[in-house]
Amino acid sequence: MLILFNKPFNVVCQFSPHEPGDGRVGYATLKDFIPLPDVYAAGRLDTDSEGLLILTDDGALQHRLSHPKHKEVKTYWVQVEGAPMDADLQPLRHGVDLGDFVTQAAEVKMINEPEKLWARHPPIRERKAIPTTWLEIKIAEGKNRQVRRMTAKVGFPTLRLIRYAIGNYTIDAIEVGHYRVISK
Repeated sequence: MLILFNKPFNVVCQFSPHEPGDGRVGYATLKDFIPLPDVYAAGRLDTDSEGLLILTDDGALQHRLSHPKHKEVKTYWVQVEGAPMDADLQPLRHGVDLGDFVTQAAEVKMINEPEKLWARHPPIRERKAIPTTWLEIKIAEGKNRQVRRMTAKVGFPTLRLIRYAIGNYTIDAIEVGHYRVISK
């Protein structure tokens, strides 16, 4: 079984309850959205990121989808603070030194705000005097908070991050907070 889930903002990519440890009410988990037994996430998506998460009950498939050596291309829609020029994005296309590693070259282009984009709750923090820009970023890596770190490194912090696709799997026609079961 293969499940494509359009993960909302502030949902933890685990099935067990999550308590932040500071007295706040815990975040929602996958169990709040996916009532199917014995499925596991093939990779991660940070709590503050949205979009495609693939789950499966097949351990070999889970490994293939999540292991970096298989280089599944991940496509992200990224809303950044500011108005980059194409030249500002060039470092992302060549690889950026993030201190602990240098990223591989990414495919990056400016896009219009994605059609049928759902409202995020809570909404992003916007400043009236500073514009925002949408980018489409494709990478074959997926290190911890990599896309956010990449855009910040070139001077355009990420405000909203949505994973649109992993390989040929997308969130097309999957409402936020919903999932679709497909055959392997």
